[in-house]
Amino acid sequence: QVHLVESGGGLVQPGGSLTLSCEGSGLSLRDYGMSWHRQAPGKERGLVASISRSGKSTTYADSVKGRFTISRDDANNMVYLRMNSLKSEDSAVYLCKAFRDSAQNTYWGEGTLVTVSS
Repeated sequence: QVHLVESGGGLVQPGGSLTLSCEGSGLSLRDYGMSWHRQAPGKERGLVASISRSGKSTTYADSVKGRFTISRDDANNMVYLRMNSLKSEDSAVYLCKAFRDSAQNTYWGEGTLVTVSS
């Protein structure tokens, strides 16, 4: 069975930092491009960051550029999202996705909740 499990979410004050983790089970993440998405109540799910299979290419949403960093550790089957200078607008459920060449080879985690509030 294939599973992606996110962790690291929680409550953080504006300006604070948080690191999210995504652990793969039943698949080798080195075979997949990886991405982080987020969805806030009443809003559509949006792409936050992505990283290529090689780790040499990354993409970020304009709203998080300069603040968030996506990275991968294929040896440990993990992907991370380091979030700095957090804003209330960053509050959302964050989800991890593994993707390859088709929908049948695309997997989603269940998400971890991040709440930025004073």
